[in-house]
Amino acid sequence: MTSIDPGSPRVLLVEDDLELQAMLEALLTEDGYQVEVAADGHRGLHLGLTRRYDVLLLDRRLPAIDGLDLLGRLRGRGVTTPVLILSALANPSDRVAGLDAGAEDYLGKPFDIDELLARLHALRRRHLDAARALPIGEGRLDLDTREVIARDDTAVVRLSERECALLATLAGRPTRVYSRHDLLAIAFPEAESEVVVDTYVHYLRRKLGRGIVSTVRGRGYQLGKL
Repeated sequence: MTSIDPGSPRVLLVEDDLELQAMLEALLTEDGYQVEVAADGHRGLHLGLTRRYDVLLLDRRLPAIDGLDLLGRLRGRGVTTPVLILSALANPSDRVAGLDAGAEDYLGKPFDIDELLARLHALRRRHLDAARALPIGEGRLDLDTREVIARDDTAVVRLSERECALLATLAGRPTRVYSRHDLLAIAFPEAESEVVVDTYVHYLRRKLGRGIVSTVRGRGYQLGKL
């Protein structure tokens, strides 16, 4: 059995052909990915909205919710994870429709395995290069230095590792309201109590101002303004 590093890239595979799904899951796992699978659009939408992935691999013809509809819903909810559509619908107009819906890449079936893996690697590299700084209001969060930098580059606030993890989670999907349970699982997977979420929200507000994290009564927290 292939051993997967917990820090390995995470991929969501949405594919209803169970034989192809199993083949792709084994292929991606062997290539070092942590793979989660969904066999229909409803499950794919739920996972895409509630969990963080490094890349999404979507079929177009899916039960419940069509692949392009699924992609549109994810983009409409602020999910910016790069998407590669893998579909038998592969003429030029189909590719254009997929890219217009928000996909970063499109590969027709049947496909070459080496090409698929190369495209996924390239997609992740481009996304990582672009995502090392996340917009925070009129400033930005530098994920390499864990610094929040004002728009004019004059004001810099250094964050701890946990503070940065929490702020990066909120900034990664600025329109989403996160429950305390979700923030605990995403930003503090080693912690056991949701109290740690409230504690680090307090720390961020103390360093960056109360508006940096908005409380949505009865639901959780959302990115505020710097």
